[in-house]
Amino acid sequence: MAELVQQLINGLTLGGIYALIALGYTMVYGIIQLINFAHGDILMVAAYVAFFAITVLKVGVVPALVLAVVFCALLGVAIERIAYKPLRQAPRLAALITAIGVSLFLENGGLWLLGTDFRSFPPGTVNNYTYTLLGGTVRITSMQLLILALTLLVMVILQYIVHYTKVGKAMRAVAYDKEAAALMGINVDSVVSVTFALGSAFAAVAGVLWGLYYNTVHPLMGLMPGLKAFVAAVIGGIGIIPGAMAGGFFLGIIEALVSGYGSSELRDPVVFILLILVLLFRPAGLLGKDTVEKV
Repeated sequence: MAELVQQLINGLTLGGIYALIALGYTMVYGIIQLINFAHGDILMVAAYVAFFAITVLKVGVVPALVLAVVFCALLGVAIERIAYKPLRQAPRLAALITAIGVSLFLENGGLWLLGTDFRSFPPGTVNNYTYTLLGGTVRITSMQLLILALTLLVMVILQYIVHYTKVGKAMRAVAYDKEAAALMGINVDSVVSVTFALGSAFAAVAGVLWGLYYNTVHPLMGLMPGLKAFVAAVIGGIGIIPGAMAGGFFLGIIEALVSGYGSSELRDPVVFILLILVLLFRPAGLLGKDTVEKV
């Protein structure tokens, strides 16, 4: 029982990070039906921004996090304007290939600029206390509590933005029908830019948390978390915000259980086997609804 609780705590921690990244995937897809495969690399950029802010500028974790969020939000808008906006009317395949190209550009640019070395945050960057539960058989760290708290806070903020603000109403209108939204006076380009900014900001939070949790940053660190977050978004229902949250936590728990009761070498294959099974038997995702596309 204690081991199960421990693995669930580990899974919720990992799933919270996946959920933050998956939110960006699902928001962008919901607005312009684009799978932004460069989204995971925003995580890497954020981790490096926070790393250099802490080591070079000598700021604390909170200012470093804020700086990473602002930088990555601007980067997300720039990527959308330069790489994706010119392809707005192009076939989806062109935009998808471009997204892969942007991802490779960020990864190889990071390798060229920053090198291949793994870097660690300075000792004492985060005071990671350990708390025990169930008579000392279950452990939870302050870093895990921070990840869960920030994840839930970001999700609440996003839900508020989407459902109770003018920007959120405009986002929902554009997601439903871009042409009708434009006729009603909504600036579609601005809505898309805001969507990319928000999604990149969430990825930035995930990137900083990932770097601090594993105390490692390197130019390819966003590749696997980005792919797994995409899987989480598909499992939950791509384009559905609650689905991205549910998919992220579900995937994190599955990974933790596979690692705890099986082998850590199996956790990556299991993730992609789940993706295949979902696409075969529930292509709309766990929370999605099957729709018929009219030709």
